[in-house]
Amino acid sequence: MIVDLRTYTMVPGRLNAFLELYEREGLPIQKRHLGNLIGYFVTETGTHNQVVHLWGYDSAADRERRRTAMEQDPEWIAYRKKSAEAGNVQHQCNKLLRSTSFSPL
Repeated sequence: MIVDLRTYTMVPGRLNAFLELYEREGLPIQKRHLGNLIGYFVTETGTHNQVVHLWGYDSAADRERRRTAMEQDPEWIAYRKKSAEAGNVQHQCNKLLRSTSFSPL
């Protein structure tokens, strides 16, 4: 299993605006294309104003195929434009994680 760990740092004061727009417009599109949402979180301690989400894939090739299809979806393109114009996100960090032989996932 491959897990795509994504951390987004929001402009202070913009976290709720990001979450509302994403839940309403972005999440349904991602669920349709990406499928396996493992979890979606906000930070309580440490660095504030962060959203962390994890998506599971069978392999790196599965991830690439699904993300490529999503990036070509006109609804996703429109959502990304609207999200960028809202100016909520300050920084993004992505990591691909490979499960160990003893991982429960």
